[in-house]
Amino acid sequence: MPFESKVFLAKIGDGKTLLKARNKKRIFSQGDVADAVFYIQEGKVRLSVQSQGGKEAVIAVLGPSEFFGEACLATQSIRLSTATAMEESTIVRIAKSAMIRVLHDEPIFSELFMTHLLTRNIRIEGDLVDQLFNSSEKRLARILLLLANFGKESKTESVPKVSQETLAAMVGTTRSRVSFFMNKFRKLGLIEYNGGLHVHSSLLNVVLHD
Repeated sequence: MPFESKVFLAKIGDGKTLLKARNKKRIFSQGDVADAVFYIQEGKVRLSVQSQGGKEAVIAVLGPSEFFGEACLATQSIRLSTATAMEESTIVRIAKSAMIRVLHDEPIFSELFMTHLLTRNIRIEGDLVDQLFNSSEKRLARILLLLANFGKESKTESVPKVSQETLAAMVGTTRSRVSFFMNKFRKLGLIEYNGGLHVHSSLLNVVLHD
């Protein structure tokens, strides 16, 4: 029988365990031993880092079919970030040894994982450029577009439920500034609240405008 990545990620055993995480449950904490990779079947996970002074920054919000904790496969022996469930989530924990084995033995799975790594790398590079050169207003607009998976055929996309505190931590600004810009975007018709937050394609103009 040919190897199927989805079957491997859904089947528990052989180094894989299933985690049921409620909202705000920590999957791992900054400073923990890094000995496994995680795969999100359902739900959302926030990755954050905290300085010695207690300042927190959100570095990613991940959803279904995404991996996290993969740095343990390289030289990272200690977690540099904290992973926290943002809603009821189902997550597969894959022990480092099991992950290395399947990457070595199964080219199909290796291709899937490589695509994940490349996508994540592109996102990180974009985030760095955003932080270095763009205003907090542009950074917020870009994050909303990313959270909405902008780029589909629809001109309006819904955003998963994310608090303004989390958005502020992702943008690198204050909650009051996020609130100010969200109200501005709403008044301009770039976003709307209708049973949830919806982003219009016109919000892209904020990112592109100099």
